[in-house]
Amino acid sequence: MVEVSFQYHAEPASEEVARRAWSDIQTCREVYNHALTQEYHPAPDGDKPSYTAMQNKLPDWKRDWEQWGEVYSKCLQMAVRRITHGETVLKELKAKGYDVGRLKWKNPREYRSITYNQSGFDVDSNTGRLDHAVVDFSKIGRFHLTYHRPLPEDGTIKQIHLKKQKTGAWTVSIVVDYNPDYPEKPAVEDIEPEDCVGIDLGIRSFVHDSDGRAVDRLDLSDDRERLEREQRSLSRKQHGSKNWERQRRRVAEVHQRMTDRKDDFKHKLAHFYTLEYDAVFVEDLDVRGMLEADGNARTKAEVGWRDFITVLTHHGKKNGCHVVEVEPVGTTKECARCGVETAKPLWVRTHDCPSCGFEADRDRNAALNVFSRGLEDLGVVHSEGTPVETALPVGTDSVPAKRVVEAGSRCLKEPAKQASRQG
Repeated sequence: MVEVSFQYHAEPASEEVARRAWSDIQTCREVYNHALTQEYHPAPDGDKPSYTAMQNKLPDWKRDWEQWGEVYSKCLQMAVRRITHGETVLKELKAKGYDVGRLKWKNPREYRSITYNQSGFDVDSNTGRLDHAVVDFSKIGRFHLTYHRPLPEDGTIKQIHLKKQKTGAWTVSIVVDYNPDYPEKPAVEDIEPEDCVGIDLGIRSFVHDSDGRAVDRLDLSDDRERLEREQRSLSRKQHGSKNWERQRRRVAEVHQRMTDRKDDFKHKLAHFYTLEYDAVFVEDLDVRGMLEADGNARTKAEVGWRDFITVLTHHGKKNGCHVVEVEPVGTTKECARCGVETAKPLWVRTHDCPSCGFEADRDRNAALNVFSRGLEDLGVVHSEGTPVETALPVGTDSVPAKRVVEAGSRCLKEPAKQASRQG
């Protein structure tokens, strides 16, 4: 059994429903802040109150503040539970070496969702309309969903999150517990090297693989220019005014569009690779360390390598593909044919081995090394021949990111010009 969240765009049935929803969200925020600042933080370290202890005080709090009783009780309980969940996340980050602080008081813009757990909601997808469903929330009302993806028939709804995004749009996320019909990953002993691929992640080319494909970075220059214009306009508005709020939403919409485009690009690319191959090898990049190093921090953060690895792993589970992270140190310097290391500054884009004379694009050489290490880590039996001797010719098929129009696009399987003629 796995838990999967299905997110849908939602529209409140009326302005009154939207008002009640936002009011209940802010009431949950008040409960969260009260429990955090009056119960959790004042307690000494090592003797912090548990979720159950704080939850048991909710009846007393509702007697002191009657308006809290107007919110569905499960939602108040889940607001308190956010504290223990947040503490768990901070402890995990601290264990990984991050310098973390402590949970903070939330203002209205930072607390934008409400959670119904196990009860208090009713989902109806049999409305007689295409791609339409409704959700009735206790003490709030009805929301209409753009039901573009049906829920699993054998799934059990565990909880529902109702959220007002920074853009002003409403979304409903339904968490379902079910047994997905994922294909089995092939046995390692049955995998052939030809059914595997190594991937080098970079800045100039987002992906460069051992089979000769290169997929360009997503071009966000137009979105970035629009974002700068909208932010300049926002800076000229009086903070807190209606004009300022409208402009703030425009800025949020540009941010959301950029995020959606990047997510869509990564999911389509990961879907292709995990369908095309039995095993995908990728570098286990220390993105945090790379961001702390000098130079190109903004670009490194924007491309989102770690996000792509996470998405790739997710699609590997869905599509029955092994996704293996390999040691990244030396993949650029080492020659894929003879293993001799050659130092190359970033501006040198060609690998030219002084020992064996092998020449290739810098990123392709790295992808071949990732491929070789992946075969070894996974345990795939292969011949003594090097990846260079079994791979495609040295030439590279460069694919612009804008050509990745759908999962499994022909442009990812063939040279861009050939795909264009056949499309």
